[in-house]
Amino acid sequence: KQNLFAQAPTGIGKTISTIFPSLKAIGEGKAEKLFYLCAKNITASVAYDTIALLQKQDVSFKTVCITAKDKICLLEERNCDPKVCPYAKGYYDRNKNALYELLSGEDFMNKAVIVHMAKQHDICPFELSLDASLSADVIICDYNYVFDPHVRLQRYFADGERGEYIFLVDEAHNLVERAREMYSAKIEKEEFLAAKKYYEPFKSVVKQINSCNRKLLELKRECDVWKVLPEGEGIGSFVMALERLYEALNRLSETHQEWTAPKEASEFFFHVRDFLEVYEQLNEHYEVYMEHTSQGTFQINLLCVNPAERLQECCTQGISTIFFSAPLLPIRYYKELLGQGEESKAIYAASPFDTKNRLIVTAADVSSKYTRRTALEYTRIGQYIKAITNSRRGNYLVFFPSYTFRDEVEAYMEKEENVRYIRQESSMTETQREEFLDAFREQDTPTVGFCVMGGIFSEGIDLQNEAVIGVIIVGTGLPQTGSRQEILKSHYEKEGKNGFLFAYLYPGMNKVLQAAGRLIRTSEDYGVIALLDERFLQGSYRSQFPPDWTDMNIVQLSNCTALLEQFWADIEQ
Repeated sequence: KQNLFAQAPTGIGKTISTIFPSLKAIGEGKAEKLFYLCAKNITASVAYDTIALLQKQDVSFKTVCITAKDKICLLEERNCDPKVCPYAKGYYDRNKNALYELLSGEDFMNKAVIVHMAKQHDICPFELSLDASLSADVIICDYNYVFDPHVRLQRYFADGERGEYIFLVDEAHNLVERAREMYSAKIEKEEFLAAKKYYEPFKSVVKQINSCNRKLLELKRECDVWKVLPEGEGIGSFVMALERLYEALNRLSETHQEWTAPKEASEFFFHVRDFLEVYEQLNEHYEVYMEHTSQGTFQINLLCVNPAERLQECCTQGISTIFFSAPLLPIRYYKELLGQGEESKAIYAASPFDTKNRLIVTAADVSSKYTRRTALEYTRIGQYIKAITNSRRGNYLVFFPSYTFRDEVEAYMEKEENVRYIRQESSMTETQREEFLDAFREQDTPTVGFCVMGGIFSEGIDLQNEAVIGVIIVGTGLPQTGSRQEILKSHYEKEGKNGFLFAYLYPGMNKVLQAAGRLIRTSEDYGVIALLDERFLQGSYRSQFPPDWTDMNIVQLSNCTALLEQFWADIEQ
């Protein structure tokens, strides 16, 4: 019946250390159900492995994994209208037998199991997973299903309902940005121009669309690049027009039930609804601003800077929430933004791994600063990467601040012929992700993976036993300067805080530490962590390092190789 923040190094067993006592509490009647909440599908795999481990020990419980509608849908393109989807039509006539077979035959109901059963009975797999969850002890799902007001599971959380639930929030550092997205809203002028096409037969709707468009045009003329509107001042008349449009759209659905709205029209309707709902929530934790985007659109943004209040409301619908992650410092930052208050308990688990098994080096003669991004700097960073990866034959992960920066370094880098270089791309399928990881597991050819900080390969992946012997981190991970980050910075400064730390340094260093955590996963692992940016030598950055990083070595390109050779020689002894 309490909440807890737990920071523990990567690889020491956070998942089993939270799942096991939670199941024990359920078994003792102290809780009803466990929600294991993940930020990304790739991190859920660790929970799956842990569940399998416990079930091999004859621990009896049922687990359901909830997969997003779009990813589990049996149609080529999802359309949940029973008039269109054969799996939705007559669902409740066929679901009972499917549910009985599923629950009586399976203890671990993942995507593959649920899809197989849904196909056998010609029913919607997503709805089947929700029905099965009612009989499950453990539900593994995305953050959205507990915290997002538009996606959360209504059968558990509608109208503020409460239950004897335990919430385990994995990789909790991700929840800050995810929650900001959940509780924010934006709307673009260009959406209204496009919407006129979808609603052309309905003059009353088109009239309201035109009214909204005129209001947005007036606002657009007042904005050069971006402009903060204190407490939403100046958009009142637009919001009133938007409310009239929303009423017209609702009337349309009631009076023309035979009309099947195209997908784009439905999306527009939900954008209007979401914007109005967030507008009703505006308080001191929000910033309202308008902006001309780099894509040439004009936006009105309702930005939730501090999602603490909304998250706390969700947490009180259970009996206990555990926020755990490898990077969860400074703890006051997460306590403030995740809504638990200073009185919440927090623990730090020290790393049990021998520090002699890893070498930490920080380069004092390169930087990823925008003012330093020249051919010379890209070349030197490439020389560092080559020196580190040549120091011992093996696999390495290199993390860059952006795809563009990676491409620049790659263009100036001299590559080895007997090394396989692979790249993370901006949009990879699950199969492509697995192929990327398999290259490190095969151990046939030395592999260097070029990745991006904060991406899919910087957390949640588990490459052990020489699958990776070095992690190279280029840059400090700071978010790009732009309207959003500058507005966050200004907001914190108005509250008397250091805006740069809250808007840039804390989230940036979080990415750095997550990437570094890919190296040491077990007591048998060893290797090099290289930080390629002179800013890591500054006190504000070093203060974010884990307590066991006291043995950091400062290097330059001229003496880096000698230090690496000595480290590998010591490892061989």
